Amino acid sequence: MKERFVMKCGGSTLAALPAGFFEELKSLQESGVRPVIVHGGGPAISDTLAKLGIETGFVNGLRVTTEGVLDVVEMVLAGTINKEIVRKIQGSGARALGLSGIDGKLIQARPVANSSEIGFVGEVTGVNAEVIEGIMAMDYIPVLAPVGIDDAGQRYNINADTAAGAVASHLGVERMIVVTDVPGIMRRIDGELQVLPVVTVEEIEAMIESGEIYGGMIPKVRAAVQCITGRVREVVIVSGSEPGVLTKAVREGGVGTRIVQG
Repeated sequence: MKERFVMKCGGSTLAALPAGFFEELKSLQESGVRPVIVHGGGPAISDTLAKLGIETGFVNGLRVTTEGVLDVVEMVLAGTINKEIVRKIQGSGARALGLSGIDGKLIQARPVANSSEIGFVGEVTGVNAEVIEGIMAMDYIPVLAPVGIDDAGQRYNINADTAAGAVASHLGVERMIVVTDVPGIMRRIDGELQVLPVVTVEEIEAMIESGEIYGGMIPKVRAAVQCITGRVREVVIVSGSEPGVLTKAVREGGVGTRIVQG
């Protein structure tokens, strides 16, 4: 089986990535590596909601999602951002196919436990890995927007980190790469912020408890932890602006923070 990995990237992070990042993606694809991309788009969703005068809020880092908000979420994620990423990948000469989790029931979901508080936010119950495998077998890079669906046809807004972790686990890939605008998980050592090269699941929980990991990094590392308890061996958090970052993360190591079981 060819080497595969799942890459999660925020929409705003992807928009700021240099052309070299997409050229590297092409080189990896040509060398036989098969990437799968799951993307977010929170800032773009917030901007569009503001322009339309639709109010929204957050509970524990998850967007309160009414039916009206859900329309915008799907429009921005599955439309604007998904196609922008596909265009950038194809601009580098690589081949990409953009889908949302609704297409072919790629991401099956149910309401999160506190849905009465935050609306149509979903947790993943299944992933149609067969469709993703088929896209990769045709030598296309699947680019997936994290909108899920249930058997009744209801759509759900799904946290992109959570969706990427579920896709990685269901595909059984060894490695998930989380591309961000930071070089990894940072800790203050001897008065200086330094990247931690390796962190265990147990250490992650302790760092969340102590407040060393906070804000938007919490869902990233929690998704990593969920992913590792599935079939994934490690999750690597890296900065997309670092030259050659994907090749280093996939083949060489020594970049970002590796999160491992223990």
